[in-house]
Amino acid sequence: MRKLLFILLLLVSCRKVDIQPEPPQVPDIFSVTESTVTNNSDISFKLDKAGIYIIKLIDKNTEQVVTKERINGKVGTNTIKIYTRALPVKYLYLVLSDENNVQINKTTIITN
Repeated sequence: MRKLLFILLLLVSCRKVDIQPEPPQVPDIFSVTESTVTNNSDISFKLDKAGIYIIKLIDKNTEQVVTKERINGKVGTNTIKIYTRALPVKYLYLVLSDENNVQINKTTIITN
């Protein structure tokens, strides 16, 4: 009986436990003054209320808008992809505005 109990205990204690790794948390892009991003990177930012928001990439030297995108923002952390391969400049402002074009946040990004 003891041998059977020992074998059963050995079998139960040696089973593999699958641990799911948590995906890495992307820090808020507007929490720093400058970030380096690569093509197809995730960027995240926090919003206080849901609604339509505008993300703009602006050439830091000429102040010209390079890209502009409307997004549906939700309360809390929002994560979007940023594509930099076709961008002609390396130093850009990333600007978050509401649908009335009122600037909410701004940071500098350097593209690789």
